Amino acid sequence: MQQFMDGIFLGSIYSLFAIGFTLVFGVLDRLNLAHAAVFSAGALLGIEGVTRLGISIWLAIPLVMVAGAVMGILIERIAFRPLGKRPDAHFAGLISSIAFGTIILALLQARYGPDTRRFPPEAFPNVRFEFLGATVSLLQVVILLISVSLMLILTWVVAKSKLGRGMRTIAENPHAAAVLGLNVNRITSSTFAISSALGAVAGVLFTLNVNAASLGLGHSVELKGLAVIIVGGMGSLPGALVGGLVLGLAEVYAVNYVGSSWRDMVAFGLLFLILILRPQGLFGTRKAREV
Repeated sequence: MQQFMDGIFLGSIYSLFAIGFTLVFGVLDRLNLAHAAVFSAGALLGIEGVTRLGISIWLAIPLVMVAGAVMGILIERIAFRPLGKRPDAHFAGLISSIAFGTIILALLQARYGPDTRRFPPEAFPNVRFEFLGATVSLLQVVILLISVSLMLILTWVVAKSKLGRGMRTIAENPHAAAVLGLNVNRITSSTFAISSALGAVAGVLFTLNVNAASLGLGHSVELKGLAVIIVGGMGSLPGALVGGLVLGLAEVYAVNYVGSSWRDMVAFGLLFLILILRPQGLFGTRKAREV
């Protein structure tokens, strides 16, 4: 039970990263590889807010979310929007996002240096509970609740709200969306802002969980986040949540029964197996082949 609970809580962090990722990649069909840099930036900004400014973690998280949203808007307007009229806009945007992410990391290094940073021990209450024979921390419960809550809220936003309908329309055909009177640029910027805000908060929670943040923090989970949204189903927010939990459980059980050096092999092997058995992902829908 302890291993199961640890896997669920680790997977919920992957899910939180993947939920932000899938808003842009799965819904708008744009691969924003600067998301990992936003993840790292969120962690380091959160640490600075708590250690240097002396604010509480409960205030730092909303402020980091705002900072992440601003970075998302800048990524969309600088790395993606100028390339929107190119015939290879998706590929060009991918390369441009890598460049923009590198710039963010360079600015972070100039500000914080290459050393690992940590939250102070008193940053988050060290409260633990006993549940079904397993020890659970308050932080783990908060992370899980945040991941599930955001998944439910964003699923409703994408499926039912005006913004969500606009996202899906732009993903299908941005030119038709403009003809219908939708403000394509504003909706796209809003989507990037939400995505990056979630990525920045995920960075704070991940750092609180492992108690270490560095410039390469985001890259350690970026590939896993990408795998999670593909396994969960492209554009499926519930799929991103479930895929993250599956990955977290696979890693924890691999470490305990096989060894830490086999962790990634076992976890990605399981995800690869899922894709063989269900290519559209756990919550994806099989598209009819166009003729």
